[in-house]
Amino acid sequence: MTKRNSGGSKGIALKSPPTRSRKKPEPQQQRNVGSVYAVHPGIAMLQKWIGELKTRTGRSREEWLEQIRCDGPATASECREWLKSDFSLGTNAARWLTDQAFGDPLAPRDDTPEGYLALAPQYVELMYAGSKSAIRPIHDAVINLVRLLGEDVKICPCETLVPFYRRHVFAQVKPASAKRIDLGFALGEEPFTARLRDTGGLAKKDRITHRVALTSLSDIDLQVKRWLKQAYERAVS
Repeated sequence: MTKRNSGGSKGIALKSPPTRSRKKPEPQQQRNVGSVYAVHPGIAMLQKWIGELKTRTGRSREEWLEQIRCDGPATASECREWLKSDFSLGTNAARWLTDQAFGDPLAPRDDTPEGYLALAPQYVELMYAGSKSAIRPIHDAVINLVRLLGEDVKICPCETLVPFYRRHVFAQVKPASAKRIDLGFALGEEPFTARLRDTGGLAKKDRITHRVALTSLSDIDLQVKRWLKQAYERAVS
């Protein structure tokens, strides 16, 4: 496709699209039949952001993508900078629109509930591919334990970790290396110990404040189960 230099004026400044690292709203209840996964709350935020593009900027998503494909630079990195400099878009917004424009149109997309639920199992499979496959049984054991906490638990995989929600995120599991999984908890002011480590979340105002290293199934002991239940019970307000 032939690229043209844009001669248009700058558009309205666009707020960055929501990312799944900021998990405020309550997750949707929608699930795939037979799946343990629920729709990530970030999907609802993203859908809302997409729906407001026309009102906020004068262009819908499709119109932004056409603008990029017709007038934008030839590379993704240049396009991101162009969107920020010529249209005053935020970094996340510029990156998301660029990824949409330069991505494979036939590739699965996770910006709808249906698309996300289709991709969620793949996120987990890729997370534990290769050398990390040895710690997959630890992950599966944590998932089974979390599901026993209550029917309102929602398991919402991302590309690098799997957070668990009630009203809010209360824990998460993440493969930290080929030999270790980090199980994080939202425990607020709970004292740190030699085992229950500081994630830095309290200082950064993140909900996940504590973590425990799991290197074997035997690490999922009574103490870990108590912390997990404590985090679950705190996530109702």
